[in-house]
Amino acid sequence: MRLKRNFFERSTLKVATDLLGKFLVRKYKNKLLIGKIVETEAYIGPYDKASHAYSKKEQPLKIKSKILKENWERIKHYINNPEIFKKRILNCRKCKVTSRNLAEYLRGGHIYIYLVYGNYYQLNITTYKEGYPECVLIRSLEPILNLKNPKGPGNLCKELYLDSSFWGEDLTKSKRIWLENETKLGNFAYNKSKFKIIKAKRIGIDYAEEYKDKLWRFYIKDNKWVSKK
Repeated sequence: MRLKRNFFERSTLKVATDLLGKFLVRKYKNKLLIGKIVETEAYIGPYDKASHAYSKKEQPLKIKSKILKENWERIKHYINNPEIFKKRILNCRKCKVTSRNLAEYLRGGHIYIYLVYGNYYQLNITTYKEGYPECVLIRSLEPILNLKNPKGPGNLCKELYLDSSFWGEDLTKSKRIWLENETKLGNFAYNKSKFKIIKAKRIGIDYAEEYKDKLWRFYIKDNKWVSKK
């Protein structure tokens, strides 16, 4: 069964742990690509210094307004309440808004995807309420169907054929990508089995000062598809 909106609109740390064991399903050229989520990272902006929404200096209101205006046609159909969405962003003193990270402010259940160093994409899923920049990075999958090596965020996006066209995509409605509690292949059903969750530091965020030590990376213990243990 596809995960619904209320799953994603909870606290980011709760969503990050509960995503473990869930199944990411991608429909590509009439073929299903399926992987089990085995590793995630939580990003809770704007105070999280590893978040794209964090800025040491307060962003001028006129710049925020300009970015919202320039990107409104691109994003408006994903927004439930435009007035609240704009108000929360404009009133947030610590929030940094860019044309790239605006999708991070969508209510839980949307895709925030971006290119890293011009080489590979990273897949994030928004969490919590509309207008708050919070998300979970999907770091690794265990291959279930038509995947070879979706270990690590770059390989994951490459194997799922994900690119910037998925920016803002609604996982609760999309016909090309979604999340399930269990997935069936023929007469066999894969579902969430019992496992132990390990908490660890996030990867590649040494610049984040005290936030680099937050144990906001979560993975399934002893799973060989985890990117780093």
